[in-house]
Amino acid sequence: MSVDLRDLLRARFRWTDPGDDTGYVVSNRSGWWRDPVIVSGLGDALADLFRSASPTVVVSPEVTGFLVGPLVARSLGAGFVEAYRAGVRRPIAEPMTWVTVPTDHRGEEQHLGVRDGLITPDDRVLVVDDWAATGAQAGALRTLAGDAYVGTAVIVNECPPPVTAALTIRGLLTGDDLAL
Repeated sequence: MSVDLRDLLRARFRWTDPGDDTGYVVSNRSGWWRDPVIVSGLGDALADLFRSASPTVVVSPEVTGFLVGPLVARSLGAGFVEAYRAGVRRPIAEPMTWVTVPTDHRGEEQHLGVRDGLITPDDRVLVVDDWAATGAQAGALRTLAGDAYVGTAVIVNECPPPVTAALTIRGLLTGDDLAL
């Protein structure tokens, strides 16, 4: 029996109330990472969104991008490059190229960086992440990739249509698929 990955993603997702009268809920994606069927199928499903573009390298922001990016890279037969957040750990010893992420979904400015020389002019760069809410990280990584950028593949895309079109974002689910 074949399981629809999108149905499984919806079934294993939860909204969680953090308590303390915050007045909001947060996404709980841990059920995705716990489910072996999702982990097994996610790389191919996200890769299929851009397989025809023939990406040569996948770039993903930490933290959850480091989970899904390598799955997609493996499916595509592509390399993987980590995009680190500034200030999360000790500085990386190698030279880095940094880009500013304008205000993200939390209202914070960030900086993402990749090690110099890991993205070449001959590459075709696919950005991969679990969720795109505003497109801020995808836009920043597009700037890093330059003309090598082919698009962004995400599990959930809830960006406005103009952002989705401008950044060539494709998702397996929309925000409406996970509505409360």
